[in-house]
Amino acid sequence: MLGLQRFAGSFVTQLYRRAAFSSSVRAAGIPVAPTGAQSDAVEPEARAPAVEEAAKKPRGHMVAAAFESLRNDDPKDESKSQASSKIDERIINAKTVNGLLTITENNNGFSRKHALRIVSILAEWSTLNRVKISEFENDTRFLRICRMLGRTVPKNNNANNKDLGDNGTAKRISGFRTDDLNTVLGVAGDDEAAKLIASISLPQMVKVMSTLAQRKRRSTPLLRSLAFNISSASESLDLKQAGDVLFAMSTLNFQDSVLGAKVCADVQSALPKNVEKSAVVGSIITSLGILRYRDLDILESLTQWLLKNSEICRPQDLSAYFLTSALLNFKSAQLEEVSKKLVKSIVREDFTKQSEWLSFVWSLTMLGLVEHGHLASVLSADFLETLKKDKAGVTATSKMRLLNLNSYAQLIATDYKGPLLPTDSPVYQVPMAHPKAKQVLVNGMLDALKSLLPASNHLQTAVDTKMGFLIDALCHFDANKNPLPLDKENPNAIRVALMVIDFHDICHGTHRSGSGVTNLTFDLLEKSGYHVIPVPYNEFSTSDKLLKRVQYLESKFKAIASSK
Repeated sequence: MLGLQRFAGSFVTQLYRRAAFSSSVRAAGIPVAPTGAQSDAVEPEARAPAVEEAAKKPRGHMVAAAFESLRNDDPKDESKSQASSKIDERIINAKTVNGLLTITENNNGFSRKHALRIVSILAEWSTLNRVKISEFENDTRFLRICRMLGRTVPKNNNANNKDLGDNGTAKRISGFRTDDLNTVLGVAGDDEAAKLIASISLPQMVKVMSTLAQRKRRSTPLLRSLAFNISSASESLDLKQAGDVLFAMSTLNFQDSVLGAKVCADVQSALPKNVEKSAVVGSIITSLGILRYRDLDILESLTQWLLKNSEICRPQDLSAYFLTSALLNFKSAQLEEVSKKLVKSIVREDFTKQSEWLSFVWSLTMLGLVEHGHLASVLSADFLETLKKDKAGVTATSKMRLLNLNSYAQLIATDYKGPLLPTDSPVYQVPMAHPKAKQVLVNGMLDALKSLLPASNHLQTAVDTKMGFLIDALCHFDANKNPLPLDKENPNAIRVALMVIDFHDICHGTHRSGSGVTNLTFDLLEKSGYHVIPVPYNEFSTSDKLLKRVQYLESKFKAIASSK
């Protein structure tokens, strides 16, 4: 066990170091699912209570525990474990190529794990020019190690390798590092790989997480282990590492509040040092929006950085800021300066796609920063024609956003005199449906409503508002709290719109709240004369008995009648 603990201090600096990987910065347009709620948030990964408790433990205890679990993998063979420990210690103490390769000779305890460590060290020494690859690439002991890792290294006398020269050497070294990663990710299944995470350094953990995202491999045990160990690290992530972690989380739909808090804190520390490039900042902003991760402190820090460094910011980075701020329902304390300095710096010509300009105008609407000129630019007769020229064409999401803007221009925008969508516009022909999980909640609410209302003509469901979203349930009441039939005109009726709020309709993270889309939906309904009753998933559950659900809705109706 002592050898394993000593190994931790050395091996963590070898595995994956300098491995080449750079995450591409995404375009500002955050995808939104074509549903009535226009949301693309994802379900969180539940962190086990034991893991939460373990996160409080010192790093040294965590590493020791990880290695203890590895040591106990085969309790029936104590001698084998001791032999493996001795090999680990010899690998750590080896100072030369020959010293490392000698360990492979006549050693029955030598395993694939040991081969990985030796190749990692040799690749690192080669990268640092401490040794030359020609010194060992033809050594039979080295070739044996490569075969154990599933890789064959060509010999020097191969004509192709002679032609490659230094480039060929670089490719082979890169190949060794790639095999290191492949071996850890597939060493013995996800559970075993998760156990190995504690034995690698923080930069290496980031590289593993980035590679999982690159391969679209959503391994829950491995991601939870990475989240736990990265969150527990005393070392801070630099700005690129933080961006890579957020990129991986958003790509893999992986929610983890503790990891999110760690990354955001490290971003705040590293952000002032970045005065040259905005790409990594744009990537961080975009990832926060996709994750629906709402942390007001980091969002305010990002706002201040953009204001201070606006001259180096690309249009897509600024657009990403506005879209993320809108989705997260975030309005900076410096909103007036944001409007004067950042909004004015973006023009329609900055976008190659018309849908991106539409997303920008839509985000300004949710932030209350939209101008009449913005609205007119997307509601004009020719905009839909130009939108059709986009590669994706006129999508359902684009139609719902146009309908949001058209309604905003009519109901909320003060003194707007610009164009509106014609009543026969094809934009109104948009299919809207809830995701399955939300529809289950809606059905549970409708079952309860049927027990409260006297007849079917007192309730209307899935009402298309022509504003870009559905009303889940619509009913009318008089001043005495009596339900009214919907097929009879009653100008004094209290019009009630019940809207189910599921996981996708809210922002997560340090400061939870309804999303900007949810708020816009409610604003438009209220301006249309509806009294909105939100039915949030954390208050109303289909697992509750029908009586409890009926009582919940009844209390909401009574509150409405009392307020009128």
